[in-house]
Amino acid sequence: MQTFQKPLTAEEELYYLTRSQNGDLEARNLLVEHNLRLVAHIVKKYNSHERDMEDLISTGTIGLIKAINTYDTSKGNKLGTYASRCIENELLMLLRQERKSSREVSLYEPIGSDKEGNEINLMDIMECSNEDILEQMITETHIHSIYALLATSLSPREQKIIILRYGLHNHEPVTQRDVARQMGISRSYVSRIEKRALEKLRARLEEG
Repeated sequence: MQTFQKPLTAEEELYYLTRSQNGDLEARNLLVEHNLRLVAHIVKKYNSHERDMEDLISTGTIGLIKAINTYDTSKGNKLGTYASRCIENELLMLLRQERKSSREVSLYEPIGSDKEGNEINLMDIMECSNEDILEQMITETHIHSIYALLATSLSPREQKIIILRYGLHNHEPVTQRDVARQMGISRSYVSRIEKRALEKLRARLEEG
């Protein structure tokens, strides 16, 4: 278990800050060491099994160093208060970069299982919105083409599932679980049929 240096007293902190601002690297490093406990405390909020704790600590420490380098003793704020904001900002920058560089999340990516042990993905728990897959297709071609393709490209079961899921023909859009109840089949089966139907529609639209 990692141990941290005790926080400095107000007098000690001011003394080392003054030395650090005058270019004393040893004083700056000492300030960093005695404030690592603050970094660890803030990092806990962002820790998860998907993130490496060491990376978070390193990123938080960068924020702490920036705080020490830019802290203005004449402002009257405590170093801890100012440093907390800098550490948070650095961690948030890391998370934004993670989201930017990560691959696009598939709506069919597994996120867990239901009580029956069936796989659950993002599509299962999402209501349809203006940004869903079918809406994206509709923006690329005329609505009448979509309706024509439903009849010519999909089986009757596929048509019904797409109509129910996406609220076509003046229906209210519903979840896969609701579709499964209406049709008397499993939710996972609805998911497979829906995915296959959307792939068919997209392929036909691209051909057109």
